[in-house]
Amino acid sequence: MTKQGFERFDFQPFILEALSELKFTKPTEIQERIIPSIERGESVIGQSQTGTGKTHAYLLPILNQIDPEKQEVQAVITAPTRELASQIYQEIGKITKFCKHKQITSKLFVGGTDKAQAIEKLKTQPHIVVGTPGRINDLIKEQALLVYTAEKMVVDEADFMLDMGFIEDVDQIAARLPENLQILVFSATIPEKLKPFLKKYMDNPRYTHVAPEQATAAKVEHVLVPLRHRNKLSLLQEMLEAYNPYLAIIFTNTKKMADEVADRLLEKGLKVGRIHGDLPPRERKKMMKQISSLDYQFVVATDLAARGIDIEGVSHVINYELPSDLDFYVHRVGRTARAGYSGIAATIYDLSDEDALVKLEKLGITFINLDIEKGEWIQIGERNKRKTRQKQVDEVEKFAQSKVKKPKKVKPGYKKKMNREIEEIKKRQKRLKRK
Repeated sequence: MTKQGFERFDFQPFILEALSELKFTKPTEIQERIIPSIERGESVIGQSQTGTGKTHAYLLPILNQIDPEKQEVQAVITAPTRELASQIYQEIGKITKFCKHKQITSKLFVGGTDKAQAIEKLKTQPHIVVGTPGRINDLIKEQALLVYTAEKMVVDEADFMLDMGFIEDVDQIAARLPENLQILVFSATIPEKLKPFLKKYMDNPRYTHVAPEQATAAKVEHVLVPLRHRNKLSLLQEMLEAYNPYLAIIFTNTKKMADEVADRLLEKGLKVGRIHGDLPPRERKKMMKQISSLDYQFVVATDLAARGIDIEGVSHVINYELPSDLDFYVHRVGRTARAGYSGIAATIYDLSDEDALVKLEKLGITFINLDIEKGEWIQIGERNKRKTRQKQVDEVEKFAQSKVKKPKKVKPGYKKKMNREIEEIKKRQKRLKRK
């Protein structure tokens, strides 16, 4: 009989038990395609968007191959942010707690935490190391973390790692690992600048690209709200009050703007949290805990929170500003409509955003045009109606001009005569279109 679901990967019993407890019954496409390659010891590049199940695509085969009898580092997992590293570490814990015999150990090392305490933790080397590249590299240099025994290395959110300037640390970590290293790279995009790193450490990797059937989740409703010379913060407040969301993330492009928006909403008596890079590590950790406990109804965030961080129960995403890199639109709205639920992604836009909106439409995103009046949502016409109308007028004008020939001999009053003929043809064209 053919094995179904995760059973066909021949995982150890504790992993199958954990998957059953987590209600994971069927592998996602990236898991289906990449787990066999990792199990065979091949280096892989997995390209897929957020929410496709890539974390478990590498965690499950890694955990399956850890030898608990060898108390040494066997896998190093790097992530660009503390929050994402913490999330990966927690996912490992959810699976390893089902180990019946010797426990598989993992340790989390991220920036902004006590370094001396981290070194103390390493008196016994863990089987799996998870963390941010800077802190892992520091501990290797201190000779506290011994990674020369590791056979596997994961670079998660590699394109974001590159954007944040961490690829040099990742390079230095990889250089300390054995020559026959199995390297697993996961990324939403593969930028040109990432290719030298991939070439340096990966010999004929298995490349798997899971293209999304659509740019964003099927159950996201994309709403456009015109600014129309109104006060943007007042419009945002009105939108939030009308939506009354279970949990909404409001995205801004800068830390300064995030603070400005959060402070204004707090002044209005709303329950607001914030996530951005200027928050001290302890405060950021506390904030994530409070968000998970649903202490806030609204969270103002920069794009740091859009990559990889899984905040449960997000019913609405509001783009207070459109991101300059439109890939981030997809990452932002990927925070809602997860696990089969529906969600709303609303964007406040101005005339200057037209080019960006056209590009998003080319990605297959369909927008609903709404506005808010006295706390009520109303359907409005297309945003580029005026442009379409002008284009039609221009086309009629060109057609009419092409039908009127300039006389060979120019007589007095010929311009007036030509204009009258053009106007007559335009009228006929309009009548024909109405019919």
